[in-house]
Amino acid sequence: MIMKKYVYLVLGLLLFCYSCSDNNDNPEDPDNGYKTYSVAIQLSYPAEEGGFDANEGVKVKLSSTTGTVYDATTNAKGKATFTVPVGIYEVSASDKKALDGYSYIYNGIKSNVVVNETWVNGETIELPLILSKSGQIVIKELYVGGCPKNDGSGNYQFDKYVILYNNSETPATLENLCLGMVNPYNANSSINDYVNGVLSYADQNFIPAGCAIWYLPTDLTIEGGKQVTIAMNGAVNHTLTYSKSVDLSHADYCTYDIEDFNQILYYPAPSEAIPSSHYFTAYKYGAGTAWALSNSSPAFFVFTTHDQTPVEFASNVENQNYIPGREGNLTYIRTKVPTNWILDAVEVFAQENVAKSQKRLTPTVDAGYTVLTNAQGYTSYRNVDKEATEALAANDKKLVYSYSKGTEGSTDPSGIDAEASIKNGARIIYQDTNNSSNDFHQRSQASLRD
Repeated sequence: MIMKKYVYLVLGLLLFCYSCSDNNDNPEDPDNGYKTYSVAIQLSYPAEEGGFDANEGVKVKLSSTTGTVYDATTNAKGKATFTVPVGIYEVSASDKKALDGYSYIYNGIKSNVVVNETWVNGETIELPLILSKSGQIVIKELYVGGCPKNDGSGNYQFDKYVILYNNSETPATLENLCLGMVNPYNANSSINDYVNGVLSYADQNFIPAGCAIWYLPTDLTIEGGKQVTIAMNGAVNHTLTYSKSVDLSHADYCTYDIEDFNQILYYPAPSEAIPSSHYFTAYKYGAGTAWALSNSSPAFFVFTTHDQTPVEFASNVENQNYIPGREGNLTYIRTKVPTNWILDAVEVFAQENVAKSQKRLTPTVDAGYTVLTNAQGYTSYRNVDKEATEALAANDKKLVYSYSKGTEGSTDPSGIDAEASIKNGARIIYQDTNNSSNDFHQRSQASLRD
């Protein structure tokens, strides 16, 4: 009798353990017993230059507000189907096509897709794609987060820089080259530009540049496959004081205009190795004693003013714009930069504030975002276009693989170590889909430290 009770007790414990191990309380796992719904996403291509139709195999992402991401690919009619639980989702997609020597990039993003008990299974959501062309010049790297101080007392964040790269084989001569950043400066700031979940300027073909623009008074030529480094804070060797920082004393260019921006922490006198003709000059129309590029979540872009000088453009009051509700306050004044002037852009979200962040760049310019944990010496670095880079015959036996400098789950999916390959004589072609979610990863250290 005692033995029989013992057997029943063991069986009961086993059954209890099995039921606990099989219990899945994650409502976003379609296999956990929660009700799921079929959601169809139809890509819609614009009837503009290029005029491409939908095709099979385009990757579509459905991201929930809790961070779960679902992937699917389109069928021959440009439709992707998902099976998901109740939730609020963001849908995004990118496609790239080529014709007559041009690359055509299509990006689309739609937020606040609510799937609930009233959802009709198989209901189709149209995702309009916006066309843009890829240019020669790309932002290869944006380093803004800073690094820890040697004594552990805090962080050092006055060593920002950007690297521009000629992603083509032919030289690019840039006239009236400018640097801009969107105001609001941080992605998690309260953004009055949103009306019913849509950017108020989304269909107005401009990006609002806050505070000031920096412009180069002379032309800049970048040879094919080459780069220039622009120090956006001190053009000095920061490693002499903070060993985990970067040496910007040999940057190719720098931002320096002590009359408009006189914060010495931001702008010490540049290294003598940088000629004064390589200084970017500021045109300030807003408030502040420094160009406060966010160290956690900037929306940064480079552009040219075409047939106008930067001063003519930025001084024209017809080009001015304010954050809604802040009219007349110079802290919130902006200049409307036409989207077709923008060479490249990257939007950054702070790792700790992704869920609270909102896009400031429109899909024509950048349809996604890259994530940064600041103050650790990390940097936002562009991914390699694996297929295009490997296709170059001159790269035979020069490419270095097993890339290991990604961090916190972010890496270059190509597996190619771009900096090591360049040192090995390779020519790198970087990915450019005008979508920072696809194009960038978080690198564990600035490339200038390699």
